[in-house]
Amino acid sequence: MFRSLFLAATLALAPLPSLAQEDLGTPPAGTYKLDLSHGRLIFKVSHLGFSTYIGLFTRFDATLTFDPEAPETMSVTATVDPKSLETHFPDPAYDFNAQLTGPEFLDAGQFPEITFTSTAVRLTGETTAEVTGDLTLHGVTKPVTMTVTYNGGWAHMPMDPGGARAGFSARGALNRSDFGISFGLPAPGTTMGVGDRVEFEIETEFSNPDAPKPEAPKP
Repeated sequence: MFRSLFLAATLALAPLPSLAQEDLGTPPAGTYKLDLSHGRLIFKVSHLGFSTYIGLFTRFDATLTFDPEAPETMSVTATVDPKSLETHFPDPAYDFNAQLTGPEFLDAGQFPEITFTSTAVRLTGETTAEVTGDLTLHGVTKPVTMTVTYNGGWAHMPMDPGGARAGFSARGALNRSDFGISFGLPAPGTTMGVGDRVEFEIETEFSNPDAPKPEAPKP
């Protein structure tokens, strides 16, 4: 928390010309860890066809093997704590989080971890790719493909204690029934229930405090 606040404060106070992206370099190849203070993992599912219900997970981690010179060789592994699901349900008398993490849905007691391990990266543009990997959810492992956008980063910025930094956005979808989560599915041809298709969105920043700092320009 202190590191995040420090970074936000120093960026706000810094003279803008000194933060030009071209002066900060490109994140170098190496192993990067998720900066959870700048990470979000949300999911969306249809509720009765009337609205899109949105929730999130507050505890997850990831490790990225990053190489800007060979992005198709990059890889990522991630873990999610299903018990960290948060719905912000407004009635304190009813623990809706517990229902969704209970036996009818995620069954976090029996399956305490969700994991993802990438298996392939297919470039689709200068800063975009499709990343396929094995997702283990509810004790079932199946391939899932995400569309990923590289949002940029830096090799070093003196006011960032995290060191080198890279940011990504990812989008994907799955059918929960494929992973054995079928409670509340609508009958065929109806929307009366909780939808099968679950969309998810991920916003991340990865940092590498051990990355070599770029050489200072010669006067």
